[in-house]
Amino acid sequence: MKVMHIPNYYYPHIGGIEQVARDCVHSLSGKCEQKVICFNHEKDTIKEIIDGIEVTRVGSFAKVASQSLCLHYKRELKKILKEFSPNVVIFHYPNPFVAYYLMRFLKKKSFKFILWWHLDITKQKLLGKLFNTQTRKLLSIADKIVVTSPNYLQGSKFLPQYKDKCSVIPCCVDDSRLKYSQNEINLANQIKQQNNDKIICFAFGRHVEYKGLTYLIQASKILTNDFKIYIGGSGPLTNDLKQEALNDEKIEFLGRLSDEDLKAYLLACDIFCFPSITKNEAFGIGLAEAMYYAKPSVTFKIAGSGVNYVSLNNVTGIEVENKNVEAYAKAIEALKDKSLRLKLGTNAYNRVMELFTFAQFKDNLEKLLEIGE
Repeated sequence: MKVMHIPNYYYPHIGGIEQVARDCVHSLSGKCEQKVICFNHEKDTIKEIIDGIEVTRVGSFAKVASQSLCLHYKRELKKILKEFSPNVVIFHYPNPFVAYYLMRFLKKKSFKFILWWHLDITKQKLLGKLFNTQTRKLLSIADKIVVTSPNYLQGSKFLPQYKDKCSVIPCCVDDSRLKYSQNEINLANQIKQQNNDKIICFAFGRHVEYKGLTYLIQASKILTNDFKIYIGGSGPLTNDLKQEALNDEKIEFLGRLSDEDLKAYLLACDIFCFPSITKNEAFGIGLAEAMYYAKPSVTFKIAGSGVNYVSLNNVTGIEVENKNVEAYAKAIEALKDKSLRLKLGTNAYNRVMELFTFAQFKDNLEKLLEIGE
């Protein structure tokens, strides 16, 4: 079987969609011949081998509303479709610019078309309206539609009327990457010792609006000094967030973290804070990673998002009303109870091992493509 993958970008570019695309490639490694076509951040089009798979990165000249633009993408797409002649095409959406060209080849397709639906276009409302017709055509043409959670299937503007051909394949944690060494345990112990038995809260991710870090900072102002809050990552809002947290000694910004440091802080923390507020947070791989470390989480309720499918209220963490700072602080305070943290954390680990491992993802994808042993 030949499988062609079409994400917006691809590893080593870091992002949720890019990680899922790579997980797809890894899942089919050794069982299928595969190729990837995606955008390059630079103007030049290049081909390279990543994880043993040919990746064509098509040069782009600009980016508008998070969408890369290119004058010769159609030519490269046509060439690969003709020469590779895939049996299956997996298209990761949203990617409306590429969808425009792909639609032309779908009219007389000779391959099974799988539309991997990561999220509705919500932030760019004008762009969403502009591509509304295109989106519905894609959904109607797709042989199978993959969604990452039942919550997103139910809450999507588009998906419910196509639910008969939708399959839920949750994202997965890279459990091999998350395994930790004695060195990372030692780093975690140092972090704990530095905090004199304080309860350690940890959050990480891009510093953008939908991640909701401002609400964690506001909640911190309500908390007592029994807590220490570490915030990892960076982004366009970093300076604003630091300014908002000024004079709050409980909060410390860590910047971008290496894998080693990330694992150390996940090991060291008592509570994982995941304050995302919109459906742009379609699943929450970072949340699942913290659950793998048996950490209870505090989340907001986000209608239609997979976040509240990944972590279950009062089972693996505590979920509160969206943007309710007082409730968020109260939930963190409730987790001062060590026995409650242990109970929720154990449930969190068990949920990841049941639903969100790479092995489970691989099995789900093989069943979707009807690949036998």
